[in-house]
Amino acid sequence: MIVPAVISLAVLGLLFGGLLAFASQKFAVDTDPRVEQIRELLAGANCGACGYAGCDQFAEEVVAGRAPLTGCTPGGAKVAAEIAALLGLEAPEETARMTAQLKCVGDCNVAKKRHDYLGVQDCKAALMYGGGPKACAYGCLGYGNCVRVCPVEAITMGENGLPVIDTDSCIACGLCSRECPRGLIDIVNARGVHHVRCKSQEKGKQVRAVCDRGCIACRLCVKNCPVEAIHMDNNVAVIDSSICTNCGTCVEVCPQKAIV
Repeated sequence: MIVPAVISLAVLGLLFGGLLAFASQKFAVDTDPRVEQIRELLAGANCGACGYAGCDQFAEEVVAGRAPLTGCTPGGAKVAAEIAALLGLEAPEETARMTAQLKCVGDCNVAKKRHDYLGVQDCKAALMYGGGPKACAYGCLGYGNCVRVCPVEAITMGENGLPVIDTDSCIACGLCSRECPRGLIDIVNARGVHHVRCKSQEKGKQVRAVCDRGCIACRLCVKNCPVEAIHMDNNVAVIDSSICTNCGTCVEVCPQKAIV
């Protein structure tokens, strides 16, 4: 009885093997070799800054003409030019290098607390507990979510309780920006030297009550900027990096030292 059973299993194995081989040939999908070539050109961070699930999908979409040549933010202009050459297309114009920038200067030495938080060291979790321990409803919570999601370790936590961004290492993937529950990390033009490190939309009196360095909407930076590169938006100053000459006047006149 054993021999017939073994023979039956062998026959079935050969049958199913043949069917699988036939199916693999019949339903095989031809892959454009350029997809793999483009994949090799990419930075390989799999950060998702391009808007796709990873480098593999981005390469497929570029070849299909559905993704821009400049989509690989970490690769920058160099990779975009190499992709264009591979596809026989004109190289796109070089775009400005971008970097992440924290929009909060309210560290543990200047920002007031409304309660102690002893729960999970996670910004989103802390926010669920009474709106977070900081008295400022716009301030950085300081539990390092941005640090943990950075694919190139360009963010570290400073001793003052605020994240520190290494703009030279930052690839502007935007993961930290999307992870921050208070939206305090912006992706900005790397050429900009001066930044308003505050996002509070409260008026001066309310800001002073919770933070010693928050923007109080005094408009001194707006009035003194020699090239009119600063305007007010919801009680907080905003610098237009495309106009700013980095003269530093705004830093000198800001009474709160909110511009750094």
